[in-house]
Amino acid sequence: MDHLHHQWRLRFSFKNATIALTIVNVLIFLFLLQGFFTSSSSSSSSSRRIISAKLRYIKEAEELRRAMEPLELIKRVREIEQEVSAGQVNEKQKDVKQNTAVDLSKRLKDFRALNDASSVKALEEWRKRKMERARQRDLEKTGGVSTIKTSS
Repeated sequence: MDHLHHQWRLRFSFKNATIALTIVNVLIFLFLLQGFFTSSSSSSSSSRRIISAKLRYIKEAEELRRAMEPLELIKRVREIEQEVSAGQVNEKQKDVKQNTAVDLSKRLKDFRALNDASSVKALEEWRKRKMERARQRDLEKTGGVSTIKTSS
């Protein structure tokens, strides 16, 4: 029996117990490490799927937003804005022409004082014809009453 007790003692020495515990710890560590890498790779693939699903959702939302834009309305608004800006340019040009005509008329009146009567009469006739043509053009363009007034 003593011999049997001695065998158990050799088998269960502290050294053997430490080696056995170390082996068990290494096996547990390897098992946990394998589980960590497996879950990490599966979570990365699932995160990739989630990211691709979000990107797909964003693209679809962007396409829907673009499809819902009233493109014809936007084009028409731009055309109207261009027409208005062109009309304003025409009005400005018309105002400049009218101001120039008024200025020229004033200069001619000043010049008339220095000229003789025949030149004055010819100048008045020319001015009346010019103003009448401007009035006719204005009536043709607007179809309304002219705002140009003749001065006597």
